[in-house]
Amino acid sequence: MQQFHYGIAVFFIMIQIDDKILSLDLFERQFICDLPKCHGACCVEGESGAPLEEPETVILDEILPVIKHKLSNEAVKVIEQNGAWEVDIDGDMVTPIINGRECVYTLFDENGLCKCAFEMAHMEGLIKFRKPISCHLYPIRITKYAGFEALNYHAWHICQPARDLGAKKGLPLFRFLKAPLIKKYGEDFFKKLEEAEKLLQKQNSF
Repeated sequence: MQQFHYGIAVFFIMIQIDDKILSLDLFERQFICDLPKCHGACCVEGESGAPLEEPETVILDEILPVIKHKLSNEAVKVIEQNGAWEVDIDGDMVTPIINGRECVYTLFDENGLCKCAFEMAHMEGLIKFRKPISCHLYPIRITKYAGFEALNYHAWHICQPARDLGAKKGLPLFRFLKAPLIKKYGEDFFKKLEEAEKLLQKQNSF
């Protein structure tokens, strides 16, 4: 381990910034979502809906009447049965899904591209909420422990187009997710991420 200023510690396989433990993948992986190629498959594939934080469940209940008209009939039926959000088999609060597939808040355009009902309503000025932070931060997954949070990269085969585009552009994962990282943790935290990147580059040059 090497201890540095700004509350940053660099280990062999991870970085600690304040009370956050970060996988080196956030700095070493290159990633840019390529929706024309993946068609937003992360909104469809998987065994459960998008993870939600407790305050987000309140927001979903409040904004459902505003966005309900955008949803498919099947999605509305699921929501009427299960609610705007639900608790999955692991005990996590999540968005409901349709027949074990897409999130109820997923919309499909004429080309089969997935779009988010929250984000579309946000862009239209109907709601302030853009999307669940777990969606906005993906493929970073946050796990909360007593006294700290762990930020890890979730590798999924459906995101290969994003890895290809990220490698082509040379953009590290944490920089691709600058906006949601700042939304979640603030400007100072992102500045520490940039400082950590410099320290890693310096360390790797030895």
